[in-house]
Amino acid sequence: MTTEALMAKAPALSSRSTAPQEATSPSIISRAAATADRILPGRAPWQSRHRGLVRATDALVVTAAVAAAYTAHLTRSAGEVDLMAVPVLLAAAAVWLLALGASKAYDWHLFGSGMSEYRRVLGATWKTFSVVVIIAWLATLSGVRDVLLVTFPLGVAGLLTARFAWRRRILRLRKRHAACTTGIVAVGHRVQVSRLVERLADAPDHGFHVIGACVPAGEAGIGETIAGVPVLGDPDRAGEVAGRVGAGAVAVSGSHEITADVVRRLSWNLEARGIELMLTAELADVALPRISVSPVPGMSLLHVDLPRFSGPKYAVKQVMDRSLALVLTVLAAPLIAVLALAVAATSRGWPFYVSERVGQGGRVFRMVKLRTMHQGADRLVPTLSATDEGAGVLFKLRDDPRVTAIGRVLRRYSLDELPQLFNVLAGHMSLVGPRPPLPHEAAEYEERMRRRLLVKPGMTGLWQVRGRSDLSWDETVRCDVYYAENWTPQLDLLILVDTVRAVVSARGAY
Repeated sequence: MTTEALMAKAPALSSRSTAPQEATSPSIISRAAATADRILPGRAPWQSRHRGLVRATDALVVTAAVAAAYTAHLTRSAGEVDLMAVPVLLAAAAVWLLALGASKAYDWHLFGSGMSEYRRVLGATWKTFSVVVIIAWLATLSGVRDVLLVTFPLGVAGLLTARFAWRRRILRLRKRHAACTTGIVAVGHRVQVSRLVERLADAPDHGFHVIGACVPAGEAGIGETIAGVPVLGDPDRAGEVAGRVGAGAVAVSGSHEITADVVRRLSWNLEARGIELMLTAELADVALPRISVSPVPGMSLLHVDLPRFSGPKYAVKQVMDRSLALVLTVLAAPLIAVLALAVAATSRGWPFYVSERVGQGGRVFRMVKLRTMHQGADRLVPTLSATDEGAGVLFKLRDDPRVTAIGRVLRRYSLDELPQLFNVLAGHMSLVGPRPPLPHEAAEYEERMRRRLLVKPGMTGLWQVRGRSDLSWDETVRCDVYYAENWTPQLDLLILVDTVRAVVSARGAY
C-alpha cells in the first residue's frame, strides 16, 4: 500500500467505533466549543500570546543584565574598554536565551502553576553560566569573567521576577474573567472522567477545564452529562471530537478498553490537528524530579524514586541554612533589638518567648520568638477552647484577646519569628521546612502527619506561602509532607523568594 493510501486511511482508523454511534448534536458541540479555550475578547489564543510576551521579556531582562554589568565594569575600570568583552557578552546573552528555549521554559502548560517553570529557568541559567564562565577562564579573559559574575545573578533575579509578574497576571485573569484557560476532552471510564472533572474544578489556578467526555460504549449516551460535562462520543472518536469542539488537549485515563493501540491512533489523529495528548497518572504529591520513564517492549514503566532524608543533598541544605542564616542574623540583629525594646516597653515581661517544639526525628528543642501575647497567655487556652478557629490540632483565634497591640503588628508581618534565626544557626531548625509543632500537637499525629518530622522544621515553608492560618488542616499537612518528600535546593530558593510576597500581603497571618 502506498504512503498516500496509508495517510488517507489513518483518519478512518482513528475514528472507527466499536459500536454504532449516533451523530453528536450540533448544539452540544457548540456549547462545548464555546468554553474550549477561554481568552479575552479580540485576543489571539492565550498560549501563543503569553509565550511571545514571556520571550520578549526574557530577552529584555538578559540584555539589561548584560548592559548593567558591563556599565558597572567600565565604572570600576575608569572607562578602560576590553575589546573582547562586548562580543563575548553578546554571545553569552544569545546562548542564555537559546538555553531557556532548549530547556522548554516556554511550554504553555507551565504557565500559571507549579514550580517547574522556575526550575527550568534556574536550570538553563546554571548550565549557561557554567559553560560560559569556564570558557572565559580557559581563555584567560579575566575582565569578562568579572562581568559575567555580575551578569548572571542580576539576570536570574530579573528572570524570576518577570516570570512571577506574568504568572500573577495569568492568575488574575483566570480569577476575574475565567480567561487564559485550556479546554480538555476527558477520555476514560465514567468514574475516571468524573474524578478528573472534580479535581480540575478544585484547582482553577492550573488553567484546565473539561469541556467534553468520551467514554466506552454502554456507560453513557451522547448528550448525557458526567459531573456536568457532556458526553460527546466514545474513546475511538476522541480525536474527531476534540477537533470539532476546539479543545487544546485530550486527557486519557487508562483502562482495559483504552489500549495502547487506541492511544497510539489517537496521538496520530491529534498530531494532525495540533492538539496536545495527556495521560493521567494519579501519583499524588510526587514532584517531577522523582519521576522517570523506563521503556520496555509494548509499554512504558513509570519509575518513582523513593524519598530520601539524608545524604549529600541534605549536606548542601545544612550549608545553605547556616550560611544564609548567618548573613540574615547580622542584617536583622539591629531590627530584632529595636523590636525587643518595643515589646518590653509596651507590656510586662521578658520580650522573648521561648517554647518547646518538636523537631527532626521527634526531638524536642526550645524555640525562641518575640513575645506577642501578655504574660500567662498559655494558661488561658482552656477557657478559650470553645472559640477555637484553628485547623486540626492547631489552636488559633483570629481575634485573640491575649495578643498585645504591638504583637498584632509583629504577627501580621511575621516579625516575631526573626529570632528563630538563632535556632537555625544552632541546627534545630531550617530556613525552609514544615511548621514546627508543639509537643501536644505532635502527640496527636497519625502516620501521614508524622512524616513532617523526617526533616527539620522551618521558619517558612509551603504552608506559609500558600496561605498560613487560612489553610485547612489537611492542606497544611499535605504541604508539609510534600515538602519533606520532594525537597530540592531550587524549591528552597523559590519558597524563600515567595515568602517575601506572603509576608507583605499578610494573608492568613493572625
